[in-house]
Amino acid sequence: MVPPSSSMDPSPPPSWFTPKRLLIIFCVINMINYVDRGAIASNGVNGSSETCDDKGICKSGSGIQGEFDLTNFQDGLLSSAFMVGLLVASPIFASLAKSYNPFRLIGVGLSVWTLSVAGCASAFSFWFIAICRMLVGVGEASFISLAAPFIDDNAPVSQKTAWLAMFYMCIPTGIALGYVYGGYVGGHFHWRYAFWGEALLMLPFAVFGFLVKPLQLKGFSPVESKRALASVETVSSVTDDSKASKLDGRMLVGGDGIIGDELSKTSKSESIHNILNQLSRFAKDMKVLLVDKVYVVNVFGYIAYNFVIGAYSYWGPKAGYNIYHMKSADMLFGGVTIVCGILGTISGGFILDRMGATISNAFILLSGATFLGAISCFSAFCLRSLYGFIVLFAVGELLVFATQAPVNYVCLHCVRPSLRPLSMAISTVSIHIFGDVPSSPLVGILQDHINNWRDTALILTSILFLAAGIWFIGVFLHAVDKSNDGSQPVSTPRITSRKPLLDGNVDESLCEV
Repeated sequence: MVPPSSSMDPSPPPSWFTPKRLLIIFCVINMINYVDRGAIASNGVNGSSETCDDKGICKSGSGIQGEFDLTNFQDGLLSSAFMVGLLVASPIFASLAKSYNPFRLIGVGLSVWTLSVAGCASAFSFWFIAICRMLVGVGEASFISLAAPFIDDNAPVSQKTAWLAMFYMCIPTGIALGYVYGGYVGGHFHWRYAFWGEALLMLPFAVFGFLVKPLQLKGFSPVESKRALASVETVSSVTDDSKASKLDGRMLVGGDGIIGDELSKTSKSESIHNILNQLSRFAKDMKVLLVDKVYVVNVFGYIAYNFVIGAYSYWGPKAGYNIYHMKSADMLFGGVTIVCGILGTISGGFILDRMGATISNAFILLSGATFLGAISCFSAFCLRSLYGFIVLFAVGELLVFATQAPVNYVCLHCVRPSLRPLSMAISTVSIHIFGDVPSSPLVGILQDHINNWRDTALILTSILFLAAGIWFIGVFLHAVDKSNDGSQPVSTPRITSRKPLLDGNVDESLCEV
């Protein structure tokens, strides 16, 4: 029997999931993700290698670097190892969103994240913790690709950029809290306890992702509807088979007369066909993204920007400690980044909404804020005074973090809704594989070569001017907001049978299916 049409309609979203509650939950999850990044970069967790003075007296190392006796290059690889899993898994989760419920995929990712962070806490060698960091990236990939489209769907029309700003505010805030959290736990207890604490914080959300009734994304048909469509196709195929079987004087009911081997071969061929269809659809979607000039320019600017921000987040406390002899570099960098990250990111979102949330205005804000922020940060590292550095660097961070909401607004609105998960995934892959994945080890190599943290910081900061120039090109591109193109999900064809399905008397609506 075919399910009635009412059962094929998408279920209304759970009443408990108000837009504000969804935003709060996603913000907390995002915060924990980035607390982990800040914690592993903190002096309390990351630590330092063994040092020896001219007299041959050696001081033992601390944290991860000291326990596993890592060079600066190996230490930088831990950050890159995390990104490897993120890069590989992000497009996979984005593609799976067309076949599986995106909300459930987030639950799967958070479960992998929790187990992997617990693995970091129990690591016994450099390679073991490097592998665990890769799996942490795999776990985060589902959330990074799918959370922003959910927020964009549920945010009020006049505050979409502001809501994205609140979500991305958790990046600098989480990293800064991670500095403080890692420095405190690593300094007073042990670096392993920092990872155990993160795993416990994320565990309830991983369970939540499986237990709660899932939501649907705009531009995607519900998984239940796809299953109903599959059942309709099965009924149609069984009807056709019954006609053919009558020629042999047999009537097949529910496929009982089909030989097992033939059914197995059919199932395998269908699986291969589905995989090929998935790959073909992925290739077509990728082509759409790569020929979109607005999307490409936005991502190129984001790559240059993230190259600097990634190295700042990983080497910032250590550079500040060595340049200005800060006694509590974790706390100072953490405190400044928390305040500037919150104010800068939220201000960027609200300013774009006031300007008028368009792609062209987003590029204006991106290029202007990044250019002014680059000037402030570059001037800060030129100063010898600690207080002068703090003031200018804080102004620079305010301006630089104002780009977080606009850059992701462009990623979401320059493509049609069904491409948003893939758009976010490829953006994430690009900014990491060409941005902060190579930046941490490259800055480590540069510092090992010139042995001067001030010069290293100035060279790194100058790349922000490149990011501002690339985004300035986007101002002159013809940009169209495609966020409402094809927003209606593919609905399941409805069957209203008025005649009994006997002796080939098939209703015309079923034939159309």
